[in-house]
Amino acid sequence: MLNDSPWGQTQVETDTSEMFYTPTTQTGGGDSASRREQGATNQATSVKFHIRWLSAKPIREALVRQEQLTSGKISEQLQFFAEGPSYTRIVVAVNFETSDQRFGGRVMQAFSSANMAVLKNSTYLELKDGRRIFLQQYVPPQENILGAALFVFPRNAEGRPLLIADMVSVRFHSEYENKSALDTAMNPPGQTSNPRQNTGSFSRVANQPESPYKFKLDMKFKISEMVYQGTLEY
Repeated sequence: MLNDSPWGQTQVETDTSEMFYTPTTQTGGGDSASRREQGATNQATSVKFHIRWLSAKPIREALVRQEQLTSGKISEQLQFFAEGPSYTRIVVAVNFETSDQRFGGRVMQAFSSANMAVLKNSTYLELKDGRRIFLQQYVPPQENILGAALFVFPRNAEGRPLLIADMVSVRFHSEYENKSALDTAMNPPGQTSNPRQNTGSFSRVANQPESPYKFKLDMKFKISEMVYQGTLEY
């Protein structure tokens, strides 16, 4: 339910920048210096983004069930969270997992650094007809009990639901890059700028460390399948 269902999908991104061996003991600066300081994986590293409609009752129930299996009990607060009415807003929650702690740290830094000012124009729900519902609120992982990045959208417009059962699909999209922080990290004061080379969702500059300030999420959900106990849940 949480990772492969009408309300929960998993997006996998792979970073291949350290797939080829580079000695971490040689002298010199640039990327090799960074690898000596941080360690090198010498293999492709993947991160799984779990994108879930938190405002949908099936996801809330699954999260509470997961907590029950982990701790052996459910608080009254969690019980109400699972069984209460659908939210008045649409909430999409994003968690991630990766086997590489350093890579995970960069992803967490991106989620923690993001804010409404930079996300509002690049984060939206897109309908089949091209209409976009833009972000209303963003809650970073460190500010909620779930430890997830929460993307909040309006549920209604002019008193009418934005999503209805006969719509084909809806796409969740969000991307973020802290360019000012990236420019400072890549080009310290007194040095000339280097051209960027885009290599995918996690990009880097030639002979420089990877950017820790970027993520891109994109996942499509079929609205016709988001029916639970006879009700469209989202």
